[in-house]
Amino acid sequence: MSRFAPIADLLAQDRKGHTLPRELYVSEDAFEFDTQVMLKSVWLYACTVAHVKNPGDFFVFELAQNSVIIVRGRDMQVRAFWNSCRHRGAKICLEQRGRAPRLMCPYHQWTYGLDGHLLAARSMAEDFDKADHGLSPVALENVGGLIFVCLGDNPPPIDRVKADISEQISVYDLEKLKVVVQDNYIEDANWKLVMENNRECYHCDVGHPELISVLGTTGFGKDAPDNAAKHEEWKALGIDHDLIEFPDGWWHRVARLALANGAVTQSIDGKLACQKLIGPFTAPETSSLSVWTQPNSWHHFCCDHVVTFSLTPISPDKTLLRTSWLVHEDAVEGVDYDPDRLAALWRKTNEQDGHFSAINHRGISSDGYIPGPYAVEEKLVDDFKSFYVSRATAALEKIS
Repeated sequence: MSRFAPIADLLAQDRKGHTLPRELYVSEDAFEFDTQVMLKSVWLYACTVAHVKNPGDFFVFELAQNSVIIVRGRDMQVRAFWNSCRHRGAKICLEQRGRAPRLMCPYHQWTYGLDGHLLAARSMAEDFDKADHGLSPVALENVGGLIFVCLGDNPPPIDRVKADISEQISVYDLEKLKVVVQDNYIEDANWKLVMENNRECYHCDVGHPELISVLGTTGFGKDAPDNAAKHEEWKALGIDHDLIEFPDGWWHRVARLALANGAVTQSIDGKLACQKLIGPFTAPETSSLSVWTQPNSWHHFCCDHVVTFSLTPISPDKTLLRTSWLVHEDAVEGVDYDPDRLAALWRKTNEQDGHFSAINHRGISSDGYIPGPYAVEEKLVDDFKSFYVSRATAALEKIS
């Protein structure tokens, strides 16, 4: 505990309804605590089942020095393993995504099946048992097609999250989608600031004119209009549900939001970005389903595509924001969709948000920073900050 005693002191200074103390955003100690303790104590969104669509498809999720292989087995099950050979520890998968019939260490060619079992190890002693040297598993949960991992030894409960999210996103059938665009964007800001920026639209009127022209600003702390007629339409489609907003201390929010100005999807002009519709939709539909999870993801499900976001800290002042766009597995590039047009709206938004997060970080780094109050419509920011403080405090108690 003494190693992170300064972090405990900073957490104790937190004021409800206010931003965090400076050092929790900018210090090396806080970055080390977040990546070695706090973020290993919670479930982290990593990818979708569509990222590992076929047997042998793998996806590498990394947090600081930790690297995890998420792989689809021949039995179609998705599993996670530490990306470290059981021989002398070399990294096995060197690419971020790929496909392989088996997992082979590039150092000494120890070879593993897609289920993690060791298949081959040259020149070992006669009493060497391959069964004792399979890849080390990492806790993984499939939440309606969203893949979460926990890097700690005692993963927290996830059952309520699975039930609530799976019920609503299952109609989009992520197993029948494919990833057609993936952007890896480095933001010049602490990961907590990137998350805080996402959790509010207080900046949207000026900061995101393209986004609010189709998405509007409701659902982010502002009063929503009366959508009684929309709810009747959603009921007919079997997609009408009450708002789920971080219930009973859980870490998920699910909301169906009417799009603005007659938009039928989250595209730069509000028109279909893919002609091949997904899920239950046989005609364009003017809403999107949004899912937020603490502490590192948000997702939007439209009638023609899905866009997912995850973030992971790289350093105290750099964060990886990974955005993926998914369409129907039968959609044809150049016929049903144009990748650049599909990604245009959120690419623009990510660029704008990167600017805001960067100037936020630079200002907090100044000696003049004093924790400031959240606006009324920044409730979801306060919810994220409260989640961070509570989970960080609990993680500290476990190692004390």
